[in-house]
Amino acid sequence: MAFAGSGTEQSMTVPIRKSLFHSPSTWKFIPGLLIVVATVALYCPVNHYPFVNYDDDIYITKNWHIKYGLDWAGLKWAFTACYGDNWHPLTWLSHALDCQLFFLNSGRHHDTNVVLHAVNAVLLFWVLLRATGHTGRSFMAAALFALHPINVESVAWVSERKTLLSMLFFLLALAAYRWYAREPRVGRYAMVALLFALGLMAKPQIS
Repeated sequence: MAFAGSGTEQSMTVPIRKSLFHSPSTWKFIPGLLIVVATVALYCPVNHYPFVNYDDDIYITKNWHIKYGLDWAGLKWAFTACYGDNWHPLTWLSHALDCQLFFLNSGRHHDTNVVLHAVNAVLLFWVLLRATGHTGRSFMAAALFALHPINVESVAWVSERKTLLSMLFFLLALAAYRWYAREPRVGRYAMVALLFALGLMAKPQIS
């Protein structure tokens, strides 16, 4: 009886394992996970970087509207001021939130940049995969975006948060546009416009 029971257990385990590793959703999840792991591994040293005197002082360390965190006065200032030659309220609010959570711990501000870049890379993979249906090609393009040296400045320089945020909303707008194109509706188009507007509110020239 014990032998029969173990045989039944084995016959039930094999299909479960096969279905897990042959599931299409699993093979779409793994490349995204690899992109996140590779991005974090590559950029984790920025956790030890300090603020720099090139724009970080204007954006954070000497900006009295930002360095003490979020408040109503800072919220109003973010949407009304054209400071540092830019109007980008979402970027100001992002820096203020970091200061609210981490004060002037530069490592944590850099960590936020790394997380945003990793999210952008996965979003790019997902957008390309949905548009083309090719997992391998989408993975290669997203991995190139995630690890290419051209993006180092945007991740390792806290003041370039605006580029990461604008890219986030740009990719979301692309995904929403595909959603709209499949079944055009006013509400869906409004969502595309909103996401694109949020990208412009993070950086005047959207990434």
